[in-house]
Amino acid sequence: MDVTGVLETGIYVDDVARSAEFYRRVFGFEQLGGDERLCALSVAGRQVLLIFKRGASLEAIERPGGTLPPHDASGQQHFAFSVPEADLPAWEQRLADNGVAIESRMSWSRGGKSLYFRDPDGHLAELVTPGCWAIY
Repeated sequence: MDVTGVLETGIYVDDVARSAEFYRRVFGFEQLGGDERLCALSVAGRQVLLIFKRGASLEAIERPGGTLPPHDASGQQHFAFSVPEADLPAWEQRLADNGVAIESRMSWSRGGKSLYFRDPDGHLAELVTPGCWAIY
């Protein structure tokens, strides 16, 4: 019996529509669904970025298939998207073209590189190339 990956990553934001538009525009993520409480975006056709309205999931939500337990988060969160190293210069340009400032660059001891930037809610997002972790 094995865990096969991380399927969903959730962030909590003040304005779901603004954040969803940011991730669709900058990264080209396809919207899978959503409502006023959340937006689900496809990441590389294999993972889901869930954008939740901060404070909108504090109570259990009854659905036809069961109960969604309450959850929420505050403060600045962090997550990373993997990208091929050859694409990193193009990503730098894409961020610049979309008015997204690169906050930091990192060269890792294994050879990987990272670009750090903030989304509209101040979350620290990262684009990382192979060589950051022993597994990637």
